[in-house]
Amino acid sequence: MGRRPITPSPYLQETNLSDPIEPVGLIVIDKPSGMTSHDVVARVRRMLRMKRVGHGGALDPFATGVLPIAVGRATRILQYVQGSSKTYEVVAHLGEETDSGDIDGVVVASADIEVWPGPDVVGTTLERFVGEIEQVPPALSAIKVHGVPLHRRVRAGEQVVVPSRRVSIYSIDVVQYVPPELQLRVDCSSGTYIRALVRDIGRVLGCYAYCTGLRRTRTGPFTIEQSWTLERLAEHDLCANWRQVMLPMDAAVLHLPAIELGQADADRWYHGRSLSVSIHVPEGGIQRVRVYAPKGKFAGIGEVDLSGGLIPQFVIPAGDAW
Repeated sequence: MGRRPITPSPYLQETNLSDPIEPVGLIVIDKPSGMTSHDVVARVRRMLRMKRVGHGGALDPFATGVLPIAVGRATRILQYVQGSSKTYEVVAHLGEETDSGDIDGVVVASADIEVWPGPDVVGTTLERFVGEIEQVPPALSAIKVHGVPLHRRVRAGEQVVVPSRRVSIYSIDVVQYVPPELQLRVDCSSGTYIRALVRDIGRVLGCYAYCTGLRRTRTGPFTIEQSWTLERLAEHDLCANWRQVMLPMDAAVLHLPAIELGQADADRWYHGRSLSVSIHVPEGGIQRVRVYAPKGKFAGIGEVDLSGGLIPQFVIPAGDAW
């Protein structure tokens, strides 16, 4: 009794009348080209005059688009964002390959093209990359080997062997093809390197390719339509008006089933105690859920086992704003 699966709106939750000591929530930033993801975090830290700020999945400096930023206690929810699928708009330049796979690299291979691959050949080639594939990331990447990013090893003159990884490409659509430019829309799993995908497509086409434009339009539930540019943010006093900008923490986990607790169980939850709930759990596994206290107040993330036991994984104190 007192427990029922629900799907409350994260944007209509009851909050305390008084703000917490510091802002708490998520900001979707439209990252500009030329900045690292850490540069964006540093800029938001200065705007808010606080240190507890993090991002939910790095973008290459030349890339633009969706960069989820978490503020305050919301940084703990980033672990549930970083593994989300992504959508990108991509511009590939055919005919050459660079060492980095993008416009910042040095040309290492080129093709003498008399006739560019036709649309049918391009379409057939792209189909080969849809599904689960083995991908070798660019050597000039932030992947760490023995604790050191690959790009540092390469620039220090080391000969590196880049480990391959399994990634999933859910779809690749041609937006426009006017040789030597090929514009694509790619929906893929976390961990996919679009620079490597473009490189490999160019190799299969027999004409090489590198990435000249990359824009992330979605990360998990966050889209470019929700985003703020840094210029727009600078026009706000975030410390005073953060509620006008930030999304509540549960906006990051809307894909999870939701459970609302009665008051007695909510009290147990806030003390970190396990509960018994009724919700479908996949056979042989566990079900991660978002948990709400009475009146739809987001209370954290839990995991339900096959016996119906709800074990707290991330508990938001009862007095927090969201």
